[in-house]
Amino acid sequence: MAQPTDVSRTVLMTVDDDPGVSRAVARDLRRRYGASYRVVRAESGESALEALRELKLRGDPVAVILADYRMPVMNGIEFLERAMDVHPGARRVLLTAYADTGAAIDAINVVDLDHYLLKPWDPPEEKLYPVVDDLLAAWRAGDHRPVPFMKVVGHRWSARSSDVREFLARNQVPYRWYSVEEPEGRRLLDAAGQDGQRLPLVITPDGGVLVEPEAPELAARVGLATTPTADFYDLVVIGGGPAGLGSAVYGASEGLRTVLVERSATGGQAGQSSRIENYLGFPDGVSGAQLTDRARRQATRFGAEILTAREVTGLEVNGAARIVRFADGSAIGAHSVILATGVQYRRLAAEGCAGLTGCGVFYGSALTEAPSCQGHDVFVVGGANSAGQAAMYLSRFAKSVTLLVRGPDLSASMSQYLVQQIAEAPNISVRARTEVESAHGSDRLERLTLRQVDTGETEQVDARWMFVFIGAAPLTGWLDGTVRRDGRGFILAGPDLTVDGGPPKGWELDRPPYHLETSVPGVFVAGDARAESAKRVASAVGEGAMAVMLVHRYLEQS
Repeated sequence: MAQPTDVSRTVLMTVDDDPGVSRAVARDLRRRYGASYRVVRAESGESALEALRELKLRGDPVAVILADYRMPVMNGIEFLERAMDVHPGARRVLLTAYADTGAAIDAINVVDLDHYLLKPWDPPEEKLYPVVDDLLAAWRAGDHRPVPFMKVVGHRWSARSSDVREFLARNQVPYRWYSVEEPEGRRLLDAAGQDGQRLPLVITPDGGVLVEPEAPELAARVGLATTPTADFYDLVVIGGGPAGLGSAVYGASEGLRTVLVERSATGGQAGQSSRIENYLGFPDGVSGAQLTDRARRQATRFGAEILTAREVTGLEVNGAARIVRFADGSAIGAHSVILATGVQYRRLAAEGCAGLTGCGVFYGSALTEAPSCQGHDVFVVGGANSAGQAAMYLSRFAKSVTLLVRGPDLSASMSQYLVQQIAEAPNISVRARTEVESAHGSDRLERLTLRQVDTGETEQVDARWMFVFIGAAPLTGWLDGTVRRDGRGFILAGPDLTVDGGPPKGWELDRPPYHLETSVPGVFVAGDARAESAKRVASAVGEGAMAVMLVHRYLEQS
């Protein structure tokens, strides 16, 4: 008999309260199918259901269940009826004595029984194996492939569920999403012993259950490093966007003991971009996720540590050491630090948006949501490259995409190649001089009130999806009192620090700050967090590399 090529985790289950019969069934099944299938036996319906739930959580498929009819507490028909709720695709066989054939026939209608076998089944070559062969062939004809990745069960319109999905996607962790309103989602909840009141539920490939997990717990369970291996480094890079990854690659490759600390997922805003088409060396474009993954692997190959889901809350100067403090109270020290914290999209101040974040209102591209936009009208707020890239990507799924822009057109802040692509896209339109006045909906976004900037006229439109890209706010609030920043919070460095050609106040060295050096010697800045930076991926990577060169110069003179 031809066996499937990848069924090592597929289960054949037998349930019988008579230990002798149970062992005999399992023995005969293993003799024929043991090389390709796992045979699991149980001696009660309750213990079998518990095993089925564990298999469900681990993603192990169950192909065939053979259950004895006459079992105490829970007979075979009752067991199979409950087993259907856990593994509905499994083929079901009832083992009966001749006197119970009537009950077996009735069970065909009750539990959609596939077959019943009379005991004894000797010889199995004639009475058992042909039946199981046919059932396995029928089972393989369906799609019952194992799911060896994370499973996420949650509400479709839940900010927390959206956050978990985005965290996994941006960290390149494969997962499958199950709505709590769908049968499979409810089956997974039941298997985990949860009532659905606390969501999302995350099930790891080994069957572990996480309820409403926070990012550090989730990161640790999916194998992302969250704890530094040392107390002191040559270089700490804070932020995992293009500038931070560039710093980590060049720092580690040039012999510096380097650790990169990222609070969410490497890649930053660029990592969320569906396609970057003006980055050197990629004439056909590259997705932010692809670029991020390559850079991350490159950094680790050179020996850089990458810590994920660690939030930095403070920077201190302790003699020649620079101390980086984390939200959990721990800290690491280093000879030098590169601040590559990047920026985040500003929140839309329109009434109603705050309560609908993650429930139809998203900041950034939220690529995990794009397939769900199929056939819907989508609104994108913003006029820079990130908004244009998102609009182009979403147009592949959505019925229509409307760009809402406060300015007169896109040319002021968007690259020409994107302006041209948007103009040629049949389902993308641009509404200039338009802003969102308010968002409406109870559990999810339902409508938007749009306002024409010049005339003040308003209009309500139906809307289920809005993606916001309205300028950048630097993630530098934790540097208050340590590093000098401009009025908008961007970090000042190099010539921007000088006063009448002299060093900044409090500067203790007999040289002026290096080009990317901040008001604290040995602390450098790269990328979007720097005042007057170019806000482009290529320039961020270049600054990350340049900052490492300046770190070397600083260390040589310290």
